[in-house]
Amino acid sequence: MSNPAVDIASTIQSASIKHNPDPAHDLNPSTAASTKRPVSPTTSIASSENSIPSSAVKPVPRRTNLPPLPDLRFEQSYLASLHGVDTWYGIAWITGRDQVLLPLVQGTLWTLALSGWRHWNRGASFSGRNLGGKVRRWWWGVNNWSIPSIPEDEVKG
Repeated sequence: MSNPAVDIASTIQSASIKHNPDPAHDLNPSTAASTKRPVSPTTSIASSENSIPSSAVKPVPRRTNLPPLPDLRFEQSYLASLHGVDTWYGIAWITGRDQVLLPLVQGTLWTLALSGWRHWNRGASFSGRNLGGKVRRWWWGVNNWSIPSIPEDEVKG
């Protein structure tokens, strides 16, 4: 028996799918670059000593049409996760989880990882005793930049 909630979600999600796209027309809209033509050797340029003769201009041949891009939209995995849902609040939970909660958690974890990396790298950048630390201290001294103070436990660490 078909679930009406899944049928409604499936209809809404699949309304934008073009099942038989034409690579010549459906990949992207035309732009100003679509109508430009390469320079041909017969084009005349006003002769002067500073201009390049048109016979020296070699237009780059255009590549053949690329295959269409794969469909990487959200809808296929969304419909698969809605497959066994029977109630409207189940659909609301899955939608909120996939569209709000998981991107929020992913962004938070990524920001914490970058902040930790910056904190660690800031302390390690001047406390190193190898060539990289020496070069960095030398460069800051050459530019008359103030070298940040390093706690003793980081220098020995």
